[in-house]
Amino acid sequence: MPWRESLSPVRMQRVALVAPEPCWRGTLVEVARIGAVELDLPYTPDAGPEELDRAAGSAVVSGPVAALVGWVPVRRTSDLAAALAQLGAAVVPLARPLGVQPPTLLTVAGPSQGSRMLVNTYGTVPYADVDPSRLAGLAYVLMFAMMFGDVGHGALLLLAGLLLRSGRIRRLENLKKIWLFVAGAGLTSMAFGALYGEAFGPTGLVPVLWLEPLSSPMPLMLTALMFGAFLLAGAYALGTINRVREGGWAYALYARYGVAGSLLFVSVGLLAWGLTASIAALVPAAGALALVALVFIFIGLLAEAGGGGTGVIQAVIELVDTVIRLGSNVVSFTRLAAFGLMHTALMMVIWNATTALWAPGWRALVAALVFVLGNALAFALEALVAGVQALRLEYYELFSRIFQSEGRPFHPWAPDLSLASPDEASTQTYSDQLL
Repeated sequence: MPWRESLSPVRMQRVALVAPEPCWRGTLVEVARIGAVELDLPYTPDAGPEELDRAAGSAVVSGPVAALVGWVPVRRTSDLAAALAQLGAAVVPLARPLGVQPPTLLTVAGPSQGSRMLVNTYGTVPYADVDPSRLAGLAYVLMFAMMFGDVGHGALLLLAGLLLRSGRIRRLENLKKIWLFVAGAGLTSMAFGALYGEAFGPTGLVPVLWLEPLSSPMPLMLTALMFGAFLLAGAYALGTINRVREGGWAYALYARYGVAGSLLFVSVGLLAWGLTASIAALVPAAGALALVALVFIFIGLLAEAGGGGTGVIQAVIELVDTVIRLGSNVVSFTRLAAFGLMHTALMMVIWNATTALWAPGWRALVAALVFVLGNALAFALEALVAGVQALRLEYYELFSRIFQSEGRPFHPWAPDLSLASPDEASTQTYSDQLL
């Protein structure tokens, strides 16, 4: 599959399954066997043979012909049509109904499964939107690593990922598909640990390649802010692409998480650049750009509110909320540095306690025990904190801009017919049934 297609949900085709009534049940059995059609029927994905009778009774019958409509992945339509043609049935392409969103089917094969699970826990990607799974996974492991930077602890995570990949622990078999996600978090944590000079704490096992967090907190804070601004810029870019795909450029132009919102974000960046670099010309330029963006956002909010006096009040409130939220979202990324500092401070406490207790004899055993137990506690606590905080930033600061609605997952009609009677579980051609 071309990489461009893997960035979007699988293309869907609206179809009608049409068959002569005498071979309708055989057609449904074949459809269930293929498992590529989502019928417009209320059913559960793990339904049993009773669904065959329900689907047969729900068909639209016109003379000698019965039919049902549904959705099929475009790449499966030719195979489905060829299989049903042997039964005397046909697959008829239909136009997509206005206002109806096709179901979403995402490619699940490959190493991006862990990243896709990250997106799926937030919601189903709308059919028209871009699937940001790979980028979301990369952003997550980088944010996690900035808070969890330690060569030793990262190595433990890497080993955990490789252990999941091996499948040697049967109880963890269900987690095998996220092995690359865990291993990636371990590798990036090792990289940040090398930058911080941390390996099971400030043990001196690795040199400081960039800065010591506790000695240079402000550069770390500024780096977190710049990294957060970069991630927000990407979220606004993806949000703009999604708004265009959802409703065209006219819709995207006025959306606060589309073109207008992106312009407002750019204006804030220009203002910060002008003030920090003492470039006076950028300040009025940023103000003018922000004014244009706010006007477009207000028009879009007013249209969503339905106009009128109440609509104006609602649009003004939401406009103020948009401005405040933009500033708070950028500042929110300082937690990457704050929790990184907390991790470093905790590891320093453990290391200082270890060195204070170290002495020949039994005190050496006590010091080693403090070191091991302290690292185990810090690993568990900090991994949980960093994981939750990175997830929080992903959901509230990034995904909230990328997605404005939620799709519905594709559920093919594929009831288990293994318990069906021999007559129901077999298929016959139309000519055989007529004979």
